[in-house]
Amino acid sequence: MELFKGRKLIIATKHHKERVIAPILEKALKVECFVNNTFDTDILGTFSGEVKRELDPLATARKKCLMAMEASNCNLGVASEGSFGPHPSLFFASADDEFLIFIDKKHKLEIVVRELSTDTNFNGKMISSESELNEFAQLAKFPSHGLILKPSENETKDMVKGINTKETLYATYRYLQSKYGEVYAETDMRAMFNPSRMAIIKAAATQLADKIQSVCPKCHTPGFGVTDAIAGLPCELCSMPTATVKTLIYECSNCNYKEERPPTHGKTTEDPTYCDYCNP
Repeated sequence: MELFKGRKLIIATKHHKERVIAPILEKALKVECFVNNTFDTDILGTFSGEVKRELDPLATARKKCLMAMEASNCNLGVASEGSFGPHPSLFFASADDEFLIFIDKKHKLEIVVRELSTDTNFNGKMISSESELNEFAQLAKFPSHGLILKPSENETKDMVKGINTKETLYATYRYLQSKYGEVYAETDMRAMFNPSRMAIIKAAATQLADKIQSVCPKCHTPGFGVTDAIAGLPCELCSMPTATVKTLIYECSNCNYKEERPPTHGKTTEDPTYCDYCNP
């Protein structure tokens, strides 16, 4: 877009997220992405527990982005923040919830996207034997995905992060087990040690590029995107409303113009299988 063409854009990361974010934004916006390697994003919180995150994920991403922009004397920036835990609506499923924020101080723009996915290896447990450790490692997609070993879930002393070889894994386990009598294993959720998470960040970056390029039909401000979804797509058999989305609400953050559009699934009716009346 001409609004951003040729400008420098700071990606606030120390975990190599630029590998998936930069190519997408450079192609879509014609910007020049860079990373400030002296800016430590871990000061705002770590997944492994050394530094507690004080703010919610979106507020953390916003603060991270603004701090990196200030430290780099740059008025255009992007930052992401993820959180991991139970899926908000799917029972017994873990989720990776990623926020990506784009800030343009020059044009007073803030554009946010969210990518929620169950494609995560997020896990952690106490390990009592090497066979149990091996079972955990396989489930966690090791060695393509890194692991963390520490004395207990909340103890970070002697913690070893970024483990991605069997030699290091078993040597670390034996050391911690001999010293503490027990070992806690968890997945390393930092992006450079977690290809599954990196893929979700890439999906969020694609979504962000699309939203930035979506301009308000009224005032032409970038970031015209979905702010609400209305359920009620009628059942194909009985015509009663279902829980499937019928309408998407797009809104401009600048002039508050709203517009209703059909959802991307392209359906005008829903299969009776998903109808509470036909299939209670």
